[in-house]
Amino acid sequence: MKSILDNDPFGSYPIDSLLNVSATHRPKDFDEFWQHAYSEAVNLTPNPVVYDTGKRHKNWKVYDVSFQSTHGITIWGWLLVPVDKPIRRAFIVGHGYAGRDGPDFDLPFDDGVIYFPCSRGISRSAAPPISQEPYWHVLHDIDKKDRYIIRGCVEDVWLSVSVIKQLYPDITGGINLLGMSFSGGVGILALAQDNRIAKAHFNVPTFGHHQLRLRIATHGSGKSIQDFYKREPIKLIRTLRYYDAAFAAANVIVPVHFALALRDSVVTPPGQFAIYNEVQSEKHLFVLEAGHDSYPSQAEQSRELIIALSDFFS
Repeated sequence: MKSILDNDPFGSYPIDSLLNVSATHRPKDFDEFWQHAYSEAVNLTPNPVVYDTGKRHKNWKVYDVSFQSTHGITIWGWLLVPVDKPIRRAFIVGHGYAGRDGPDFDLPFDDGVIYFPCSRGISRSAAPPISQEPYWHVLHDIDKKDRYIIRGCVEDVWLSVSVIKQLYPDITGGINLLGMSFSGGVGILALAQDNRIAKAHFNVPTFGHHQLRLRIATHGSGKSIQDFYKREPIKLIRTLRYYDAAFAAANVIVPVHFALALRDSVVTPPGQFAIYNEVQSEKHLFVLEAGHDSYPSQAEQSRELIIALSDFFS
């Protein structure tokens, strides 16, 4: 049988092969590690501060928000609040490794607040000496399992949920999570422990199946990980085995919608599908022709995905 490694790493993968990728060699104390991290983070008080920007767009009023995350990091972002409808639910929306320079006004959720936090070290949450460059950001403290930057980014998600619960304690429609690429992988790691999240959507999530990510040619943060592995393999493996989103996916218990790519030069498709395949709860799959690469039907698929998300979260 042809191995997934025999495919052209920058070409399209057969969907049947991708749906058979499975995660292996999960650490025995993986759950204990993340349960401890979650317990430490959610016992913190994030002390959110909300600033009225005076801006309005469509039916949204725009606010700046900051809060205190773990290790004294201040997380900044934007909050959209509807001005013409009652608030029924909330959405926390992550970003890719390119960061974020403003909120997204095109999401189909006009009956909820939408929160756009910037992960530590990136965009508005710059925190020297953490580098904003993806190549170096993903390596920050990678030799320290308990201090690795990705753990901090997961903690930022958990505390973002705490911020929404503090600001909107009466929401009845649930708190939902959306992540793309970088924040998709981070989001899976967060969702696996946090039962305060009702539903989630992840678009081409990264950090899935590190064993394959280390072997399949790629660009982006995956290339950085591969380069470090060549220099310090033992240090890398000791940490990365606790940050595999495919391992975490097995612990997800809420409905999840995925948009996964058959071709992606930045987040290898076998890693994306490894995450999807390990989820045992209700799950929905939207297959993209490509992920980080442009393609002729991209605009059409984007419109179809927006409709699918509206239906999933309705």
